[in-house]
Amino acid sequence: MSFTIQNLHISIEDKEIVRGIDISVDKGQVVTIMGPNGSGKSTLANAVAGHPSYTITSGDVLLNNESILNAPPDERAKKGLFLSMQYPPEIPGVSVANFLRIAASAVRGERINPLAFHAELKEEMQKLSIPETFMTRSLNAGFSGGEKKRFEMLQMAVLRPAYAVLDETDSGLDVDALRIVADGINRFREQETGMLLITHYNRILEYVVPDVVHIMVGGSIVKTGGKELAKDVEEKGYGLFI
Repeated sequence: MSFTIQNLHISIEDKEIVRGIDISVDKGQVVTIMGPNGSGKSTLANAVAGHPSYTITSGDVLLNNESILNAPPDERAKKGLFLSMQYPPEIPGVSVANFLRIAASAVRGERINPLAFHAELKEEMQKLSIPETFMTRSLNAGFSGGEKKRFEMLQMAVLRPAYAVLDETDSGLDVDALRIVADGINRFREQETGMLLITHYNRILEYVVPDVVHIMVGGSIVKTGGKELAKDVEEKGYGLFI
C-alpha cells in the first residue's frame, strides 16, 4: 500500500517546472519535501491532485499500484488522495458544515444523515480546538491563516484519505496553531494515513518527525536523507544544495 510518484515531469505552458521526481509514501509515513521558493514544490502538489493548469509530460502517479493520471480530481479524492492547498479559495455563502457533509458524502459514496454528521463534525472540531460556531461560517471567507490550516486538518478528519499532500500547511501559523496542526498530522499518521508534507522551514518538523526528507531545487530532488537533513537546511540554508 503506497502512494508513488515515478519519474514525473511537469510543464506549465510548455515550460518544464518539475524534472523527473521520484517519491514514495507508505501508509503511516510522513515524507517531507523542502525547498526554496520557485523550486516546483507547489507545482508538484497541484499536478498530482489533477489541477488542469499543469501538464504531466511523462512519468506516472500511482495509488496502491494503480495509475491515477487519467482520473479527474474528484475521482482521485474518491480513491483516497487529499490535497491541502497552499492558498485555499474563499467561497462566500457555502457554510463549512454543508461543504464538509457534501464532500464526505461524495467521497464515501453514501448519503450521510445530517444529524449524525453534525455529531461527528462536532467531535472532530473539539480535537482541533475549533469552536462550534465555525460550522456556520462561509468556507474560508475571512479566515485567518491559522483557521484555514486547522480547517484543512478538519477536512482530513472528515474525508479520511489514505494519502494526503500537505502544501505549506505550516505557512502563516503562530506557535499555538502550529502545535494544533502538528498534533493533527501526528494523529493521522497513527491512523495509518500516508502524508507528503511540503514546507520551506524546519519549524513544523520540531513537532512532526519525518521518515524521509527530500530537498527539491530547480524542479529536481537534489538530496534525500532523514530528519537531520532538515536541520542542515535550517543551519546552512538551501545554498548548501545549489
